[in-house]
Amino acid sequence: MILQHVLRVARTWLISHDTEPLPPEAVAQCQGLIDQRVAGQPMAYLMGTREFMGHEFTVSPAVLIPRPDTELLVETAIQYLQGFGSARVLDLGVGSGAIAVSVALACPQATVVATDLSPVALQLAQDNAQRLSAAVEFLCGSWYDALSGQAPFDLILSNPPYIATNDPHLAQGDLRFEPAMALTDGADGLQSLRQIVAGAGRWLRPGGALWMEHGWDQAGAVRGLLQRAGFDKVTSKPDLAGIERISGGIIYN
Repeated sequence: MILQHVLRVARTWLISHDTEPLPPEAVAQCQGLIDQRVAGQPMAYLMGTREFMGHEFTVSPAVLIPRPDTELLVETAIQYLQGFGSARVLDLGVGSGAIAVSVALACPQATVVATDLSPVALQLAQDNAQRLSAAVEFLCGSWYDALSGQAPFDLILSNPPYIATNDPHLAQGDLRFEPAMALTDGADGLQSLRQIVAGAGRWLRPGGALWMEHGWDQAGAVRGLLQRAGFDKVTSKPDLAGIERISGGIIYN
């Protein structure tokens, strides 16, 4: 991957030119990237891109790296929106734009709005939307605080920070290099999820749905949050590994 990135060639070119010497500047660039990878730097940040839902997203250390697990959230949204001629969709904490842009591309009849507290993340998401020709409106602010003047939504989606502040995984693997504010709420891992659930009723139309990604052991707690907030048809869905990865429900009042 590093060779392909530096030389800007396909894998087939590498195979067919396996004895060809590289220019010194290419060798130096490759070695620099190899050294960063050995130090643990995620490949997505080194390459500057990551594939998600069949689309290539530009990523940087300012945003969370899109993961295959999150595709379940997008697939659930697309399935839900099939029953609408048009719909308003909100993505809270847009990051790279992977969720909002993927939904907008799959459901062009929907109006998609996305928020993030980080102006840098918002700019990156906007750049991804423009490059992929996705119609998304971007707003800066913390969760629902960014929505002044907006109409209610039919669907709210979020992949918020849900790792507890004392979780040892934060000091391991790719997580060491990803933005802390996108990973942990600085508390028990449920604080952001609580805030999103608590504010959803004001911003959802009657019959609207809220779906959120959460940690591998949080499904029961999140279902409890939804039920206590008045959501109906509360359920969780497993990812490809069989782990309950997202939870959601519908609100009627």
